[in-house]
Amino acid sequence: MVPLVRRRFRIPAAVTTATVAAAPLAIAVLRPRSRARDVVLFAFQMWAFTIAHELPYDDPEALRRRLLVRYPIAADRVLGLGELPNVRFQRALGDPGRVTALDRALSIVHWVWFFEPHLTLLFVQARHVDHFPRAARQMAATYDIGCALYFAVPTAPPWWASEQGYMEEPVEQIPTEVAAEAAARTPVEVRRIMVDVGEGVWGPAWDRLYGLAGGNPWAAMPSLHFATSLLAALLLAEIGPIPGALGAGYTAALAFALVYLGEHYVTDLLVGAALIALVRRGEPLAEPAVTAINRVLHRLERIAAA
Repeated sequence: MVPLVRRRFRIPAAVTTATVAAAPLAIAVLRPRSRARDVVLFAFQMWAFTIAHELPYDDPEALRRRLLVRYPIAADRVLGLGELPNVRFQRALGDPGRVTALDRALSIVHWVWFFEPHLTLLFVQARHVDHFPRAARQMAATYDIGCALYFAVPTAPPWWASEQGYMEEPVEQIPTEVAAEAAARTPVEVRRIMVDVGEGVWGPAWDRLYGLAGGNPWAAMPSLHFATSLLAALLLAEIGPIPGALGAGYTAALAFALVYLGEHYVTDLLVGAALIALVRRGEPLAEPAVTAINRVLHRLERIAAA
């Protein structure tokens, strides 16, 4: 109840965070261990993430004062050899006057992400149930660390930076005949193509769907879209070459879609990949803490069952 009324009653973020964090722990203690319980536990973990990643935007004005906009633009210009990859792809492949088949296809790739990491975990549980706890821990850690970074480093996505006039063409790319008139810079547009597609595909339902999925527009660094799909691909590769190839193919398509659609910078994706490397390689370091927490949970389970 607390997360649902937090804005109306101005409940402190710390109280809301503690409330949603308690839900998975309560499931772990009160419900007997089973496959179904593990699925429900992870579902509550995702609910906690959804609420927590929205919390900074409960006070947009305060978050706006901390918002970072320019550093990923500068980084992506270096990666794009002087031009933003978002701009390069949209100019080469898009059509500002209409929604193309490519726009629709890549938007669908993006929408599939809302299910892909979770379906991957269900597949892992169905095929190798003994792998599921480790896979779920890694996925949960990815979401949780990403959420912490959203709090610490609120960063605007490309489409928002473009809408607000933060993107400008480097002077050296402006033709010399107009350089005098554009002595500083000229604006660059990065369209949020997915919105145009969504309005056409979903009609009147789009605003509601968009509202449910866009609770914090300044949660862009790192890209958890890319990070979780990359982790899913790695988990699928541990099951077999065919699932791994399918996962890798989807991850590659999503990476291109996120940049082309204006949802993320390439920098966001690279930091997302670094996050997965941290989670995967850091797991042995976290193992003692995980073991200690499991011991406590086992004791509490026995007490609750008594």
